[in-house]
Amino acid sequence: EVQLQASGGGLVQAGGSLRLSCVASGFTIADEAIGWFRQAPGKEREGVASIDSVDGRTNYANSVKGRFAVSKDSAGNTVHLQMDSLRPEDTATYYCAVTIRSDYDWKNEDDYDYWGRGTKVTVSS
Repeated sequence: EVQLQASGGGLVQAGGSLRLSCVASGFTIADEAIGWFRQAPGKEREGVASIDSVDGRTNYANSVKGRFAVSKDSAGNTVHLQMDSLRPEDTATYYCAVTIRSDYDWKNEDDYDYWGRGTKVTVSS
């Protein structure tokens, strides 16, 4: 059974950092592409970052480029999202998801097949 468990959220002041983790079971992280999404209250869910399976290529939303970094820890079957220079507008529930498709749009949540439960991030000003 495929499962994803996101953790690492919390309350942080603007300018601070958090590291989110997404632990996978039922499949091998190294073999699949993983995406991070977030949903702020009253807003639609949006793609934040992704990491490809084949070459480890990463993608980032413009709003987080240069501040967030996604990486894979194959030994731990885990994907991390390092978030630095956090801003109040980064406040949201963050989700990780896996796509088993070879052709996908990393920002399109419909292209992802399994989702973890979210972890809440709150950035105070």
